[in-house]
Amino acid sequence: MQYRQFNEEIDWKPSALGFGMMRLPTIGEKRELSAIDDVRAKKMVRHAIDNGLNYIDTAWPYHGGESEKFVGRVLQNGYRGKVKLATKMPSWEIERHSDLDKFFNKQLVRLKTDYIDFYLLHGLNKDRWENYKDVNVFEWVEKVKDEDKIGHIGFSFHDDLNTFKEIVDFYGWDFCQIQYNYMDQDFQAGKEGLKYAADQGLGVVIMEPLRGGQLATELPEEVLKVFENAGIERSPVGWSLLWLWNQPEVSVVLSGMSNLNQVKENLKIADNSQIGKLTEEEQEIIERAREVYEELLPVNCTGCNYCATQGFNSCSHGIEIPNLFDLYNKAHIYEDYEKRKEKYYDMGQGSRASACIECEECEEKCPQNLPITDLLKEIAEYFERE
Repeated sequence: MQYRQFNEEIDWKPSALGFGMMRLPTIGEKRELSAIDDVRAKKMVRHAIDNGLNYIDTAWPYHGGESEKFVGRVLQNGYRGKVKLATKMPSWEIERHSDLDKFFNKQLVRLKTDYIDFYLLHGLNKDRWENYKDVNVFEWVEKVKDEDKIGHIGFSFHDDLNTFKEIVDFYGWDFCQIQYNYMDQDFQAGKEGLKYAADQGLGVVIMEPLRGGQLATELPEEVLKVFENAGIERSPVGWSLLWLWNQPEVSVVLSGMSNLNQVKENLKIADNSQIGKLTEEEQEIIERAREVYEELLPVNCTGCNYCATQGFNSCSHGIEIPNLFDLYNKAHIYEDYEKRKEKYYDMGQGSRASACIECEECEEKCPQNLPITDLLKEIAEYFERE
């Protein structure tokens, strides 16, 4: 395993690869997000730790709240001491100062620990940021740090670049976590935000390095040809991860791995990573792949399921939003309208785009700030046309 500099102040080196506990293998007919397959997931996580991975990232809502509990179980038998543990305050639940202790203490119980190494304010945007200031979150942060309950404080982020810079400048953060990959260089914090945070002395943790798997197993043929014609034997996952690890500002890359083969593949790629590894020609190949992909993709959804509130893949009114976006994207990218239309109608009337009541609850939750209501209208017209 390769290890990197977290930031100049922290005397500890993270593994290049971190394990994100958001997409663990699940069980059940509908593969409920909360129903983690403990046997498979435990084998994956411990294999990663046994092979040098030392950063575990989870959060209050992952897998319907079961992710933190799973992490608490899997880090027993000496594994807690082998890793740094990161989790996040559920920002959308905070209404008053007392809520901070209430949720944090529940997380300690879930995680079976009395100390969080890296603690984040989750999914900051303009509104959540203002709310945190209103409830005096930093008074609470200083208290729990003095009580030796957290080691380092950071935030994860989903908003525009100016808001990101404002948050970075406001407080003496230790680190931040941003969505970043070769497709999202100008999205949210983006490359400029990455460099800005690093210049301010923050460690930068990367989430969505494979864009919810889109850059791993679902690349369009046109994009695959760009990589294949490069004459370099490297998987799409390898191109994506090495592009990130090539950059000195990146502290650790989180991967939401879903099976043991993915763990083994990512560990192998991490073993061969380093800053400045990619040649100028290789970087140009990735840029060309990005340009080709952008021309094909109608909806920039990563499948994070933040819009889902029913435990699987639907909004509170039953619309299967991530599934609909996936069908729409694939119908365009792979030019197989009839096949995707059949799957669309298999979903059932109550789950289709046309069943949307335009409550816009999903838009408030979407970290990508997608105009979901308008997109659903577009999808309904696309698949339900005569």
